[in-house]
Amino acid sequence: MIYTTGFRKRGLKKQMMNIKGLVIVQNLVTLTMATLISGCAGSVFGGYGANGQSREDFEHHVEEVFRLQNRMTSKVMMILDSDDAIKPEALIQAEQHMQQICADLNEYVSRDLDGLNSSFLLRSRVEKSAIDCENAALTLERLLKP
Repeated sequence: MIYTTGFRKRGLKKQMMNIKGLVIVQNLVTLTMATLISGCAGSVFGGYGANGQSREDFEHHVEEVFRLQNRMTSKVMMILDSDDAIKPEALIQAEQHMQQICADLNEYVSRDLDGLNSSFLLRSRVEKSAIDCENAALTLERLLKP
């Protein structure tokens, strides 16, 4: 009987350790899910983009931002290709900054045009950077006005 009590205690300890391990795993899974959900909470609960737009409105806005930054890039390229034009450093820096800020949007559009899927992370980065991309393009547009 002494031996069986010892076996029961060890068995109980093993079960307790397994339960503790499961609780830790459960907490890690919960933390991971919370982290993932917080990354897309705006899309799920509050709308898309910084302004909480509907998906349709947000997609339209992103398309307009892409067209704007594409027009600005084309204008800068025409200026830089012109032999007689002065190439102001501020203009070149603003265009490079815009390209950096809009890189995720350009990658997204490029993948879409090639018929490739975009990852959730890329779509999330586009959602987060759309307004900054638009502001960078508008800054460049102001520099281009005479």
